[in-house]
Amino acid sequence: MEQPLRHGVYYYYSTEEYLVRSYAAKTLALLAKQEDDAEVTRVEGPAPSIEEAVAAAGTISFFGTKRIVELPMLEPSAMNEADVGALCDLMQSLENAVLVMSTVFKDDKAKLSKKAKQLIGAAEKAGLTAELVKPGPQDAKRFAVEKARELGAVLSPGAASELVERCGTDLFALESELSKLAAVADYGEITPELIAQMGTQSIEADVFEMVRLVTARNKTRAMAKLSQLLELQNEPIAIAAALSGSFVDMYRVKCGAAAHRNYAAVHKDFSYRGSDYRLRKSGETASHYSRAQLEHILSVLLGLDAALKSSAADGTVLLQTALCEVMQIGERR
Repeated sequence: MEQPLRHGVYYYYSTEEYLVRSYAAKTLALLAKQEDDAEVTRVEGPAPSIEEAVAAAGTISFFGTKRIVELPMLEPSAMNEADVGALCDLMQSLENAVLVMSTVFKDDKAKLSKKAKQLIGAAEKAGLTAELVKPGPQDAKRFAVEKARELGAVLSPGAASELVERCGTDLFALESELSKLAAVADYGEITPELIAQMGTQSIEADVFEMVRLVTARNKTRAMAKLSQLLELQNEPIAIAAALSGSFVDMYRVKCGAAAHRNYAAVHKDFSYRGSDYRLRKSGETASHYSRAQLEHILSVLLGLDAALKSSAADGTVLLQTALCEVMQIGERR
């Protein structure tokens, strides 16, 4: 971020809340320092009181510094047209104040609304706007490395990838997990082994790792992973559900590709929540299977689900049998 900060308006918006909050906080800290620790007036969103914002921006500081007015978590859709217009007018008429505004849009379509475009356009004319792009896997890995460094720890080779596999590209989750792991590692080296042992137990991540072993035709390690999941007291039904979910994701991405829809479009079409990283990885794994193979595997897993819920047979044996069938289907390439 260029310093000193000279703009009258800073408006950050994204579909990623962590980035919006982070950039707004950094800007406020720099402004406060630059303006000799000037006070910040916070006017809460999602539909802030424009009268309060105007009053705060128009107040003359006794110390001759600029007034800093924060309008966090604005939601253009929650504001009426008159307030949107008044806020745009305020941005153009600032004399002794700086506005720091932020918006988290629920999706990319929301930022194209009339009121959103009006606010973004006014902010561009009056100062600086920044659309913060949703992080991808590589961005998340770089974030993990930097955050570990800030905590006084270091990620060993492969640790960042392991973290992203478990947490996805959710920066809040990554930050929380890193804070815990850094403390466990006594602010030293965080290894993939430590993450596997002490990290958040994500049955979906562990099952997907098992699926990758199946895809790589590594039967011994795949069965060992299943045994490990069971030893961790995961219910067979829960493991089967996660296994089915992984192959359903692959099937959806495979069908999407046939219809010229990429994994991001599939993520939207099926109303997935959170990051599309999961579907991206599913797409990579699905490339090793034909559509017919995936349909056959899903049929086996449907039978497994029914058996686990209705049969008196041992759940572990049913899971092991189904996993062997899945591996056999995958070998017919």
